Parts: sequence; structure tokens; C-alpha cells
Amino acid sequence: MLSECTMASPVGELTLVASDQGLRAVLWAAERAGRVPLPDRRSDPAHAILAEAVRQLGEYFDGRRRGFDLPLDPVGTDFQKSVWTGLNTIPYGETRSYAALAAAIGRPGASRAVGAANGRNPLSIVTPCHRVIGANGTLTGFAGGLAVKQWLLAHERGEPAWALA
Repeated sequence: MLSECTMASPVGELTLVASDQGLRAVLWAAERAGRVPLPDRRSDPAHAILAEAVRQLGEYFDGRRRGFDLPLDPVGTDFQKSVWTGLNTIPYGETRSYAALAAAIGRPGASRAVGAANGRNPLSIVTPCHRVIGANGTLTGFAGGLAVKQWLLAHERGEPAWALA
């Protein structure tokens, strides 16, 4: 059975889910049902992986952390996992287009499939899908909402933060 806990953040309440192997998901308060399929779970804020994830996310939001050092246990297809691994190569404070990410993982013709896999990323923020934008520089879909995506990118660029409603 998976363990979960919630944490308050500047971008709203997050639900963290972990297996005994690693962090499985970071979910949004208004999470779309079925975006990240998860079996039954129990509340366990003392779970070691969850406690460490809460600590590291707190440091990220405080501006003291640029990357995460957590065991991860996402569930997905091999292609999805290759996209999620590719997300982790996008430097803090930078963005890439879906086409650039597709090329970076060796699948230059797969921009749409990369976009679909990006949308299924179960580890929001930790695996930085918010750093992927449209080819023309516009913000595109994000499970946490475009205002949250904009906030995260501004935060990483050291721009003044604003309150999210």
C-alpha cells in the first residue's frame, strides 16, 4: 500500500504519495481524476520518503534548493519514463519546447507524444514538467494550471513572487 501526506505550499496544497521504493506522485489540490492512476493509500506523514520530500519541497519554495535528491518511483510506460528523465535535464530557471525535449530524448518527430507524456508526469515540480513551453514561447497546459506554471517559472528566475488566488 502507498503512503501519502499533504503539505501547504505557495502554489496550493500538494499531496505527496510514496511507495517504499520512492516518491510516486506530487498531486495538485484540483487534480484531474485519473491523470495519475494510484492504488489505495494511507495517510502517513512520518513515512521517511514523504518527510524528506516535504523538507526538500519546502527548501525549493524558500529559494534554497534548485534540484531534488529523492528516490523516485514513477509508474509509466518506457516512453513516458524517457520523457520524464529528459525533464530532469532541463536546468533550473530555463525552459525547453516540446520539440526540443523530443530531440533531446532521441525522438525528434515525437513532439505530440512528448506533450502527452509530459501531461502524465506524476511528479510535478520534482520532475520539472513546468519547464516545458510551446515552440513560440507561450505557456501551455499544466496539471496545476497555467497560473501555477507561470509562478513556478518566475520563482526559478528569481522574479518577485505574487500570491495565487
